[in-house]
This record gives sequence, C-alpha cells and structure tokens, in this order.
Amino acid sequence: MVDIATRVWNHKWKIDPIVRSLIDNDFYKLLMCQSIFRNRPDAHVTFSLINRSSNIRLAELIDEGELREQLDHIQSLSLTRGESTFLRGNTFYGKRQMFRSDFMEWFENMRLPNYHLEKRDGQYELTFEGKWHEVMLWEIPALAVLMELRGRAVLHDMRKFELQVLYARAMTKMWEKIDHLRTLPDLRIADFGTRRRHSYLWQDWCVQAMVEGLGDKFVGTSNCLIAMKRDLEAIGTNAHELPMVFSALADSDAELRQAPYKVLADWHEEHEGNLRIILPDTYGTEGFLQRAPDWLAGWTGIRIDSGDPATGAEIAIRWWKERGEDPTKKLVIFSDGLDTDKIAELHTQFAGRVRVSFGWGTLLTNDFRGLTQSDGLAPFSMVCKAIKANGKPTVKLSDNPKKAMGPSSEIERYKRVFGVGQQDEMDVIV
Repeated sequence: MVDIATRVWNHKWKIDPIVRSLIDNDFYKLLMCQSIFRNRPDAHVTFSLINRSSNIRLAELIDEGELREQLDHIQSLSLTRGESTFLRGNTFYGKRQMFRSDFMEWFENMRLPNYHLEKRDGQYELTFEGKWHEVMLWEIPALAVLMELRGRAVLHDMRKFELQVLYARAMTKMWEKIDHLRTLPDLRIADFGTRRRHSYLWQDWCVQAMVEGLGDKFVGTSNCLIAMKRDLEAIGTNAHELPMVFSALADSDAELRQAPYKVLADWHEEHEGNLRIILPDTYGTEGFLQRAPDWLAGWTGIRIDSGDPATGAEIAIRWWKERGEDPTKKLVIFSDGLDTDKIAELHTQFAGRVRVSFGWGTLLTNDFRGLTQSDGLAPFSMVCKAIKANGKPTVKLSDNPKKAMGPSSEIERYKRVFGVGQQDEMDVIV
C-alpha cells in the first residue's frame, strides 16, 4: 500500500504530476463524449471554472506557475496501449465493445486542446473553448488539479510526522464511515468522488477501503483508471451537460422545450439496461416528468442530484405509478451531497419501494473536516461547466435555485419555457 503521507511530503521536493492518465476521468464523460462525437461533432462549446465557495480564494493559495505546469502536463498525455485495450476490450454494463472503433481511433490520437488562464479578484478564471467532444474532457482533470493543489498548499508547512498523524486520522474517519454503512442490508453504493477528491492517491485508498470493508455492497467507481487498476466496475451514465448544451443550441422556445427529450432519444438509441438512467433536474424534475414522452417511463431508473432527495424520489415513484410502471422494479440513484447519515436515512426510507443505489462523492474522497486546526482542508463547492454553445449561453435551473447558472435574462426565459415556479433553496454542501 502506498504511504500517502510520504508521497505528500515528497510533493515539496519534486514535480509530481497530479493527473497521469487521460482515463483518470469519470466514466460518464467518456460515454457522453462518444455520444457527442457521433451526434454533435461540430458543436463549439466553452467550459469555465466556477468556484461557488468564493471565500476560498484559489489564486491566493495556488501558485500560477505550478497550476500551468500541471495543466501543460495534462495536455501532453495520450492513451497508453493498455488503456486503449481496456476501453476497447472490456465489458461495461454487460456490453462488450461499448466504445466504437471510430471513436476509439479518434481518442487514441487526441490531445486536450489549449486552455486560457488568468487571475481576477483572488480567483482563477480558467476556460476551455473548442469542439465540444474535445474540450469536455478537460472538466474532471481540471477540477482534480485545482482541488489537489489547494490541498498541497494547505499541507505545505506540515512536517512528515504531522502528515502521518493527519492521514492516520483521515483513515480512521473513513473506516468509521464504512463501519456505519456495512450495517445497512442490501446496500448498493459506488464511488463518485473524482471531481472534488483530496488527491488521486487518497481516492484510490478510499476505493480500496470500500472494497475491503463493504464487499459486494460496493458496486464500483466512476474513475476509469482506478476501475482498470483495481478490476472494478466503471460506473456512470450521463450528466446535466448534455441537456444544457442541446438546449442552448435550440433555435426557438418550442425546440428548447423538447431539447432535454431529444438528448435522451439519442441516448436511447445507443444504450440499454442500467445505462438508461434519467437525470431529470436540469430544468426542474416535476415539470420534466409531467411533459416526458411515455417511452421514458420504461427506462431503468432515475438519478436524483439536487433539491430534497426524498422529495425527488417520491415524485419519481408517483410518476412511475401514473405511467403504469412498477416502482419496486425501478432504480433510484441518490448522488447529491451524501454522507453516511443521509445514506442510511434514504436507504431505510425507500428500501422495498424502489431499488436504491448511491453515488457517494466528495464526502467519500475529500472529507478532512476537523482534522486540521484551521480546517483549511474542508471540502468546498467548485464546478467546471459548459457556459456557451455556438456562442449562445447555457442555463441550468436545477431543483435547488442555489445551483442555477446562466445569465439572469436567460434563466427567466427558461423558467417560463419549462414552467418552473417557486423553488426552495437548500445549502450547497459540495
């Protein structure tokens, strides 16, 4: 097992690339990338870093030269032969050759495009602009670099034994969470923690701990590289990015109203089984389901990623019943701001009513709260989102208005088009 504290100590003395592989990325990004490569290869998209926790002044913590060095290193990466073999030949979700030959030929020769970086008001403005299927692959590694560099900055003045004690405490805290979760019968839980992890080594350690502590209750990881290294299932389907960009590309309100369903129609053609998971909250869950075509009710399940999770699950159960579907055969994946108490609560509340699963993210792979005097390692909320498509702004409404994004005039337009009324604000944990 890697001595994480020693590796962290060594960060002070040598260059240590944070991202060492193009598949140190989430599986859903690769699935979406292939879909975009096939269906919207000419779309031009801009991604931008958004630090929701503005009190964390990243440009004052992270050296610009070091950040550029890490980003430049990522641009130098290409698929290795072993990584290509893994993607071409492995079985994902029960399907061999998930990734088509034309996509793999492109991916094997791809290098990430240029980035634009500048400082403004104590924050970094980091943007990526270009063909959608190319720039989208910057999102996860860019977030991982910034999160880990922030951690390195906080840990920089710690001595070696201090670091040993810190990681011993973090491991103990993690194992106590696993002890809590292992008491839940029929639990299904996956690692969704790549984007805001403390570090790659820590995510890998947490995954190994989950494998040992939870056994079959741990169903896999979103991280492709860790899935390959640890012989685990790669987990993931699709994200808000697809409806956000498709909607921005719509030419009229009528096209806009249908854009989220057009996305899923394309997905329906390409995937089946447990890859047919609806993410309904981009423009409000209740309205999305009310207007949804009947064939969507036949999909395997729903992922709930904003708003009150129990309310979202109840809405889904009611919708399935109204459409003549049996909710006990449907899968509900909870994935927003989870920690052990909330996982246990939701598991107990919905066991037997639906098939329950959890995508555990930041508070799995980056929970160092209370482990340093300043609490400077506490996780914070940072995202990298598509903000423009073919020059037009993107919008996300969410079931939690605190997660909404886009120009105010466009937000109001989208609320009108999608019939989104008053919403309850909830704190964004991570």
